[in-house]
Amino acid sequence: MKKLWLWIFLALFFTQAHSQLSRYIVKFTDKGGNTFQLSNPAAFLSTKAIERRTRYGISLDSTDLPVSQKYIDSLKNVPNVTVMNISKWMNQVSIQTNDPTAIEKINSFPFVQVTSPIASITAPGNTDQFSKKMEHVVTPVPDQTLLRTTNITENFYDYGERSLNEMKMHNGEFLHNIGLRGQGMTISMLDAGFFNYNTLDAMDSIVANGQVLSTWDFVNSEMNVANDNAHGMQCLSIISANLPGRFIGKAPKADFHLFVTEDVRSEYPIEEHNWVCGAERSDSAGADIISSSLGYYEFDDPSLNYTYQDMDGNTTIAARGADLAAKKGILVFNAAGNEGNGAWKYIITPADGDSVVAVGAVNTSRVSAGFSSYGPSADGRIKPDVASVGVSAVIQATNNTVATSNGTSFACPNMAGLTACLWQAFPEFNNMKIIETLRKAGDKYTSPDDRTGYGIPDMKKAFSNLLIEYAIATGTMEDCRAKLDWRSKDMKAMKYEIERKVPGNSSYQKIAEIKGQGDLLQAYSYQFMDSLSDIPAGTITYRIKQVIDTVSLTGVYLDSFTLTKSNSCTAIMPNELKTVHIFPNPVRTEMLTIAVNTPTEITALKMQVVNMQGSTILQQNNYKPAGRSLFTIPVSTLPAGKYQLVIWDGNTKLETAGFVKMH
Repeated sequence: MKKLWLWIFLALFFTQAHSQLSRYIVKFTDKGGNTFQLSNPAAFLSTKAIERRTRYGISLDSTDLPVSQKYIDSLKNVPNVTVMNISKWMNQVSIQTNDPTAIEKINSFPFVQVTSPIASITAPGNTDQFSKKMEHVVTPVPDQTLLRTTNITENFYDYGERSLNEMKMHNGEFLHNIGLRGQGMTISMLDAGFFNYNTLDAMDSIVANGQVLSTWDFVNSEMNVANDNAHGMQCLSIISANLPGRFIGKAPKADFHLFVTEDVRSEYPIEEHNWVCGAERSDSAGADIISSSLGYYEFDDPSLNYTYQDMDGNTTIAARGADLAAKKGILVFNAAGNEGNGAWKYIITPADGDSVVAVGAVNTSRVSAGFSSYGPSADGRIKPDVASVGVSAVIQATNNTVATSNGTSFACPNMAGLTACLWQAFPEFNNMKIIETLRKAGDKYTSPDDRTGYGIPDMKKAFSNLLIEYAIATGTMEDCRAKLDWRSKDMKAMKYEIERKVPGNSSYQKIAEIKGQGDLLQAYSYQFMDSLSDIPAGTITYRIKQVIDTVSLTGVYLDSFTLTKSNSCTAIMPNELKTVHIFPNPVRTEMLTIAVNTPTEITALKMQVVNMQGSTILQQNNYKPAGRSLFTIPVSTLPAGKYQLVIWDGNTKLETAGFVKMH
C-alpha cells in the first residue's frame, strides 16, 4: 500500500511538473476480468508464435495475456481521453488528454497503479527531429561503382561490387551459396517509416512475392507505412534488395512485418512505449527476428532524459520490452547508436538490453566508425555485441537509385539479415544460442573491446560451429568391421571424408569420400562399413570431416572416435553375412545389390522398396535357395532421398534395412 501511495504521489508530482505534457502512460495493477486464458493461446497468438514457444520450451505466462478489455473500456469512457497504444507485456496503455480532471478520474480507478506524463502533443508542422537525434548520416549519393557487375561465377547472386564487399567481410555469400537466403524466416522492422517501399526498385521482389506480411503505424494508428520517413525503407532494403549486379540484400527471401513506432516530429519516452507495442505485435504475429534501428537517451523535455547509469538493461521502457521479446524467443537486433563523437558517447537504449544484440558500425576495411557508440553498458557488460558495415553502407535511395549512407542504423539490418540466413539452417537452436554463436564467430571474441564488442562475425565459422553441435556420430565394431553412423546437414555442394589412423601409423589417411545431396540444406543420416581384415589388431581411430565449401575446401571435423580390433575377431566376408546387406549405400549407380543369407530356401522371397511416406514404389519377387544369394534392384528412376528395403518370406517379414538414393 505504501508503494502504491508513493506511485500516486509521484504521478501527481509529475503531472504538475510537466503540465505541458498531454500524453500519458496508464499502468494497471493486474489483468483482472480477462476473457482470455493461457490454456487457449490460439485466441491471442498466431500459430507461428505458438510453434516458437513449443519448439524452444517457452512457457506462457501472464504477460502473454491481453490487457483487460474492461479496464480499457473504462478509460475510453472518461471524457476527453483518447486511448492510443496498448502494451500487454507492460500491462499499460498510452492515452492522450489535455483535461486534468480526466487524469484525476483515471487515478481514482482501483485497477490503475500509476498515471505518468510521457509526451506532449506534437503539432503537425513540427520539423523532423529524427535525423538529428539518431542519425549522423551522410546524404545518400549514387555511386557508379555500384553499377559494375562481378565476374565471380561461383556465387548464387550477382551482388555488384560494393554489395559483394559487404557480404565478403562476413563470409555471408557462403550462406546464400548453400541455399540459405532467408526462406521461411520472418523479420519485423521497427522504425520511423518505410517511404515508398512498395514502389521502389530494390523492394519490388518482396512486394510482388507477398513477402510483406503486415504493416502498422503505431504513431498515426493506420496501416499505411509507405507515406512516412525513409529511414526504415533504407534499412529494409539492406535485407531485402534484389537488384542483380547492383544491390543484393542479406536475406532477400525472408518475410517481413513493417511497423512504425518512431514519431519523427518529437522525442519523448512514448516512442519507447510504441516500440514495446511493436515488439509485442511482432511476437504475436510469429516473427523470428526484430531489427530495430532506433534508440533513446535524450528527450525534448530534458527532465525526462536518461543518464548513462540508466543504460543497464533493466531501467528503460525499451530495454525491458526488448528483453521480454527475447524471453519470448525472438532474436532482437538494435543499432548501438551514433553518439561516439558526441558528449554522450555511449550506447543508447534498447541496445543496452542484456538479451539484445547491439550492432556497432565499421567500414569494409573492418575499421570502426568514429560515430559508432561506445560500450560497455552501465553495469559493465560488453557492448556493442558485434559489428557490421555502417560506413558507406549500400542502401536504396528515395529517388530510386542505389546509394550509400552511414550509421549504425545500417549496420543493424546488415547483421540481422545475415543472421536470419544462419538461423534458417538451424531452427533447432534458440535465439540465445544464436547470439552466443555470433559472438564466438567474431574476430575479437577472445579480446572484446568497447568499439565493436566481440567483433565482426564470420558467418561461415558460425555455420561450422552450429553444424558441429548439431551433428551426431558413433562408431562400433562388428566382428572385423568398423561401422560408422552419423547424422548431419548437407547439400550437394558438400561432401564427407572418412579418415582413419591404424596401429603403427602416426597420421590419418582418407579412406572414403561420400558426396552430399539435394539442392537445399537438409538433415541426412549416413552409414559407412570399413573392413579391417587386413589391419593389425590394436587401436584404430576415425575422423569424419565434412567439407562445407568444395570451392575453398573448407571443412570441419564433426567427430572422432577410437575403436579396438582384437586378435580374436573373425573376418566376415560379404558371402558370409547372416542376414541382409545392401551395397553400395548410399547408392549412386543404377542398381542396388542386396545380399540375403538364410539357412533354408525361400520359395516366395519378396523385396519391397518403401518411401518415407510408407508407400511401396518397387517390388520384386524371387526364389532363394538356402545360403547366401545376391539380388539386384534397378533404382535409377528413384528420386534422391531415403528409403526402406523390406524383405519378406511369404507373409513373414524377415528384415527392414534403410538406404539412401543419391543423384
